[in-house]
Amino acid sequence: MIMDRSKLWVVVLVFVLVFLQYRLWFESGGIIDMLRIKKQLALQQQVNDKLKKRNEKLTEQVQYLQASNEAVEARARGELGMIKKNETFYQVVK
Repeated sequence: MIMDRSKLWVVVLVFVLVFLQYRLWFESGGIIDMLRIKKQLALQQQVNDKLKKRNEKLTEQVQYLQASNEAVEARARGELGMIKKNETFYQVVK
């Protein structure tokens, strides 16, 4: 009878261990879920770094345009086709 109780406890403890291991590995918030989220985090950080560099370049351009009238004029001439008074515009077609 004592032997039967100890075997029963071993079976119960093994069952509890298996149950807890299953929850640890496979349920929401478990190790597999954590590894997937870590991978997503690494990818998102790469995207964020690229966007941060792009934003820094745009900020530099904005600061340059705010500080320099010549830069604004050059951009207006190139992108918008600005012409000053008493200037003649020549368009070269290739």
